[in-house]
Amino acid sequence: MPRCCACTGPDPGRARTHLAALTGTPVETAAALLPAEPGFAEGPFGVDGVTAVGEVTLHNRPALLAALTAAGAPAPAGCPDGELLLRLWLRLGADGVRQADGLFVLLAADGPDLVLIRDHAGARTAFYARADGCWAAATSLRALRHWPALGAGLDLAAVRSFLTFAYLPGDETLVRGVHEVLPGRILRLAADGTVREEHYWEPAEHVTDPGGPPEAYARRLRALLEEATARRLPPGEDVAVLLSGGVDSSLVTALAARLHDRPVHTYSIGFGAGLPDELGYSGLVAAHCGTAHRVLTVSGSEVAARLADTVALLDSPVGDPLTVPNLMLAEAVAADGLRVVLNGEGGDPVFGGPKNLPMLVHEMHRDDPSPGARAEAYLRSYRKCYEDLPRLLTPAALRALEGEPAPHRFVAPYLRPGPMTSLLNQLLHCNLRTKGAHHILTKVERLTASRGVQGRAPLFDRHVIDHAFATPPRLKLHGTVEKWVLKEAVRDLLPATVTDRPKSGMRVPVQQWLRGPLRDLSGDLLLGRRARERGLFRPDTVRTWMRREGTLLPRQGGKLWLLLTLELWLRAYGL
Repeated sequence: MPRCCACTGPDPGRARTHLAALTGTPVETAAALLPAEPGFAEGPFGVDGVTAVGEVTLHNRPALLAALTAAGAPAPAGCPDGELLLRLWLRLGADGVRQADGLFVLLAADGPDLVLIRDHAGARTAFYARADGCWAAATSLRALRHWPALGAGLDLAAVRSFLTFAYLPGDETLVRGVHEVLPGRILRLAADGTVREEHYWEPAEHVTDPGGPPEAYARRLRALLEEATARRLPPGEDVAVLLSGGVDSSLVTALAARLHDRPVHTYSIGFGAGLPDELGYSGLVAAHCGTAHRVLTVSGSEVAARLADTVALLDSPVGDPLTVPNLMLAEAVAADGLRVVLNGEGGDPVFGGPKNLPMLVHEMHRDDPSPGARAEAYLRSYRKCYEDLPRLLTPAALRALEGEPAPHRFVAPYLRPGPMTSLLNQLLHCNLRTKGAHHILTKVERLTASRGVQGRAPLFDRHVIDHAFATPPRLKLHGTVEKWVLKEAVRDLLPATVTDRPKSGMRVPVQQWLRGPLRDLSGDLLLGRRARERGLFRPDTVRTWMRREGTLLPRQGGKLWLLLTLELWLRAYGL
C-alpha cells in the first residue's frame, strides 16, 4: 500500500475500518474504507479539497448545524455526521471540534498531511505509524497490521504496561512503531515525518464556589444527566441498557425509562447457580423502572470456547474477565433488533469510586516526599503483575527492558498539581484519561460495534465531566460515601436499597473458571511451545500460579487471566 488506501468493500455502510496513507515524494494522500470488519464507517467525503473518512456519531447535530450557519458556512441539512465534523474543523478549527458531542474519529487527507481527530473522552480509536517515508492511519489496529510496510515487532515496554495496568494506558501499542491517538486531540502528521498535536479539550478543575450548597451541585448534575441521556436515545426506536444492578447503570436505566417515548429493554448477566451475581439488584431496578428485562447466564464453558475470538476483536488486550459476557450481551441486544445500547460506565472515573481509596490512604501515611513516590504507589494499587515482574518475566525479557521508559510516565503527569489541585481530582483525572479512554470505553465500543450495535455512555458526556471537576471534591467523596453528589442527583429515581448500597463490582468467578473449563486451555497456551519460544514468561512462575501457590492472597486467578488474555491476543495478531 505505497500511496493509497484499499478499495471500498462490498458493504461500505458497515465497514468498520478506515485507512489513510501518505507517500513521501511526490506527496499524495488518500483516504477510503477498508472491508471485512463491521462497524459504523462512512466516507470518503470531500469538502474544499480535503478528503476524509471517519467513524462519527454526533448527538447534537442541530447545535452544530446552527454553529456553522452562524459562521457563514452552512452545511447541507442531510450531510453525514462525518462530513459535518469535517466542516466544523475546516471552518471553526479546534473550537468547532470542541463543540461536537458524540463518539468520533476522523481521518482527513489535508494536502500533504494527514489529520487525525479523536473524540473528547476516547470512545472511538485511531492508530498511526510511519514506515518507508510514509504515514498510515486507521481506526483499528488490525487494519494497520495489514500495511505491508509495517514491521511486526512486539513492543516489550507495552507488554510491561499491560501486565501493570491490565490494559495499555497511553499512546503505546503492542506493535512496535504503532501509536494510538489520545482523546481530545487533533494530530497533524506531516510529510517530513513531524507530528503536531493540538489539545482541543482537557478536563480542568474549576470550582468557583467551594462552599456552595450541595443541593445546587446535585440539581445541576441532574439536569446534565437528563440532557446527556436524552441526546443518546435513538428517536423512534426502542433502546437497550446494560444493567448490572449498581447505581451507575441503574440511574441510566431510570433516566432512559423516564425520558424515552419508546420501550426500554434491560440486560443483565449471571454466572449460574451457586455463584455470586447482582441479579437481585438488577431485577429490582428493572421492575421499579418497568423495563423489558432479560437475564443471560454465562457459563465457564462458554467463556472458554469464545475467549480467543473475543480477544481478537480488541485493538489491545484487556485483562477484564467480562469481555466474553460483554460480547454475549451485545449479541442479545442485536438479536432483539435494537441498534443502540446505553451503559452506566463512567461513574467511578468521573465521580470517585472505591478504587481511589488505596491512594488516599497511602497519602495519609506517605513518608517519601520524592515526586515519583505517588506514581509508584498508583502502579502498586492496581494489584496486577507489577510487583511480580522480576520473577514473572524471563531474564532475557528483563534485559531487553533495561533503558526502556517505565510505565510511571503514563500516570505521573496527572498526580501532581496542574489542571487539578486536589488529590482526589488528580486521581479522577488520571483514571479518566487512562482507564476510561483505554479500557472502559474502547472495550465496550469494540465489542458492541462488532455486532452492529452502538454503545453509548451518558456518564462520560463531556458536560457531565466538566461539572464533576467543577464540583468540590468533598461532595464526591463525602465522608465515607463515594460518588455522593451523583447519588443525591438521582435519589428520587431509584430505591434506596440501590442508591445506598456499597460498591461491590461484578464478581466474576475467574478462579472457578481457571480451575475448571479454562484449566487445560491455560496450561496449553501459557506453557506450550509458542509461548516458550516467545520467551516472555518464566514457566516456573506460571506453574506456581496455576497451582495457586506463591502469594498470600488468592490473586493468582486475576494474574493468570492477564497472561492468558495477552497470549491469545498475541496469537490473533501474529506476534
